[in-house]
Amino acid sequence: MEENASSKVNHGARVQLGELLVRDGVITNEQLAQALEEQASRGHGKLLGELLVDLGFVSELRIMEALAYCYGVPFAKITPRIADPRALEVLPREFIDNHCVLPLYCVDDVLTVAVNEPANMFLVEEIERLSEKSVQIVAGTSADIRATLQAYLPSANVFVIDDIYDDVDVHEFRVSDDQALDLSDIAEVAGQSPVVKLVNYLLYQAVQDRASDIHIEAHDHASRVRFRVDGRLISKLSPPYQMHPAVVSRIKIMAGMDISERRVPQDGDIHVVIDGRPVDLRVSTMPGKFGEKVVTRIIDNRNAVIPIEKMGMDATMLSGWREAIQSPNGMVLVTGPTGSGKSTTLYSALMEVASDELNVSTVENPVEAQLAGINQFQVNEKAGFTFAGALRALLRQDPDVIMVGEIRDLETGTVATQAALTGHLVMSTLHTNDALSAVTRLSNMGIESYLVAAMLRGVLAQRLVRKICPHCKEQTEPDRAMLTMIGAELLKEAEFYHGQGCSRCRGSGYSGRLGVYELFIPEDEVLELIATGSTLQELRAVMEGRGYKTLREDGLRKVAAGLTTVEEVVRVSAL
Repeated sequence: MEENASSKVNHGARVQLGELLVRDGVITNEQLAQALEEQASRGHGKLLGELLVDLGFVSELRIMEALAYCYGVPFAKITPRIADPRALEVLPREFIDNHCVLPLYCVDDVLTVAVNEPANMFLVEEIERLSEKSVQIVAGTSADIRATLQAYLPSANVFVIDDIYDDVDVHEFRVSDDQALDLSDIAEVAGQSPVVKLVNYLLYQAVQDRASDIHIEAHDHASRVRFRVDGRLISKLSPPYQMHPAVVSRIKIMAGMDISERRVPQDGDIHVVIDGRPVDLRVSTMPGKFGEKVVTRIIDNRNAVIPIEKMGMDATMLSGWREAIQSPNGMVLVTGPTGSGKSTTLYSALMEVASDELNVSTVENPVEAQLAGINQFQVNEKAGFTFAGALRALLRQDPDVIMVGEIRDLETGTVATQAALTGHLVMSTLHTNDALSAVTRLSNMGIESYLVAAMLRGVLAQRLVRKICPHCKEQTEPDRAMLTMIGAELLKEAEFYHGQGCSRCRGSGYSGRLGVYELFIPEDEVLELIATGSTLQELRAVMEGRGYKTLREDGLRKVAAGLTTVEEVVRVSAL
């Protein structure tokens, strides 16, 4: 905040600050006198504003507003929205952390920096020296500055990746064969410009292509890079084989891994800023016969939460799903294989029910996106912080709604069941082929059938199908043999479409994905069947008699609407 009282300039500011706060009725003369006496008697060198905050007389926000007025600088409420993440590269990370400053943006070679010590002229001079720019300061609270820094720089491994272009020639990315194969110098090679440019290009292009994963693989005298886009792997580049160790090491350095260890799998995280927004990357390495394979999962917070009404459910299903997730207690499940969008669905459900009146908490591994107003906790099994242990601890935190990333064993299932039966709403995921199979899956885990019937409020099974590219969409004749095979009564009068293939969809005919759903809401007779341990076949027979809509039927309705193809629906709904 202010400079120490020993500074001549700051001594005047100190008196002005106290007088200003008293004049504005923020503190009383008695409180000012108490703070000045505390400052003089203790000899701890604390600043007047800090003492007033410590004594509980005034908030840091009010102190900073008054200091900004005293020193004639603007005061700003600092948030990630007003900060350009590229400006963070102007100053060293250590300097930013040590002095609690935040470069906001740079215009016409003038750097605007938020500080919580507007009186510290030495700090301003040091910023000018380090940045080699003219500096304009604004005052902000240390809490706001650090919160914004945390949003953009959650760890020391942060990289701003911008100004990368599509017209890349793979031959541009070369290091000499001797260097690339000299593993003793691999850290130096990994920092060379061609390697850095290639890795930056791959990360940037993967985000631009909406890829979910990047696969970097070593084969016999060949290296291959593939992106997973809309659920399918597509080849992207074949860099020089000699470059593979350096590329892997560059990624490991960025993820904070041990580059000297190439015999065991490793995991790490990278935090990058692309096109002015933060993107989280989760990196996994695995030793192979010809070199390490690297898979990088892209967690793009921009796509992490979809409004529940935009998930692609019809009106009847959406109404039933909303009723299930707004239950005051019990368990709601989302089922499907890995990569079917279960976490996205649960995030959307959490944001639908979240409010200031509810304590909504999650236990996840990993936390895939930050949700405003929701308490999120990440499992750390190496440290003994398991799903079951975290859930037990969370039950002592007075929760209303709990999301458990996955019920994978009896211990977690038992604790989740107890929570669902004692007044909490529990949301979680299971790996089953359809919604009805969730009942038998829980029973097979060892949870009593009557408890399953008592707690289950709804099960949503889902898959993701690729959407027809809107830019090359055209009418087509369907495969009649396939229609006969699946008995598609829903498609008798439908018009069929497919994507011809264009540059925007990379010739695939598809662009983006949408959900295909099956919703099971147990009621009356069905609950009795569950409680008595009825078989899956018996449950299906009863539900079919009630007009139950399966995954495939929902998918075929989307074929009839011209959104996807029969082949896609058959691919994801084959049981």
